[in-house]
Amino acid sequence: MSPDKPTQSNVSGMLGSAGTAIKDGIVGSLKGLQEIEGQIVSLAKNTATDVLKATGAVATETLNTSKDLIKGTISATQDVGVGLLTGVKSVAKGIILGVSEIGGDITQAATQMVKGAVQGAAEVGANVADVAKSTVAGAVEATKQIGGNVATTAKAAATGALEAAGEIGETAVTSVSDVLVSSVEGVKDVVGAVLPGAKKGGDKA
Repeated sequence: MSPDKPTQSNVSGMLGSAGTAIKDGIVGSLKGLQEIEGQIVSLAKNTATDVLKATGAVATETLNTSKDLIKGTISATQDVGVGLLTGVKSVAKGIILGVSEIGGDITQAATQMVKGAVQGAAEVGANVADVAKSTVAGAVEATKQIGGNVATTAKAAATGALEAAGEIGETAVTSVSDVLVSSVEGVKDVVGAVLPGAKKGGDKA
């Protein structure tokens, strides 16, 4: 038995403050985008690792952590006026590195992370397609860094984006599928599998 295991209320507090922490970290050091990228990755990784270790529920908490961190990132970059896509990508990269560090399932985490990111973007009125694209890119970069299967991660991440877009509405589905089909290899197949009635943007039959 671990005497230090946080209670559910403590975990909720950790999640509730995660977005604020990432916002403060970004606003406080957004001087050079190259410098900030590493800091955001580290902050997101540490936050994800702490929350996932505390709960042990990688799938559920990856979605919640991602949503909270992405909302904080969007808020920070709106305040500063630059760096949204860099910030979102760095957060995504940090979350996947955190999941990897605790031995979690990267494929499952990629799906839940991007789903949470798109949901978070929609909740604060951000461009869901841009957020989806950057989150998938971050997942792919992290997977390359840890020597994982990039194609599998990319498809899993795209699945999360499309599922979340499907919950938002047809316009979101179209914009997210179009941007992913043009930027992530193999996503045409994912669009067809997740949304059988959806248009596979760019398909030539």
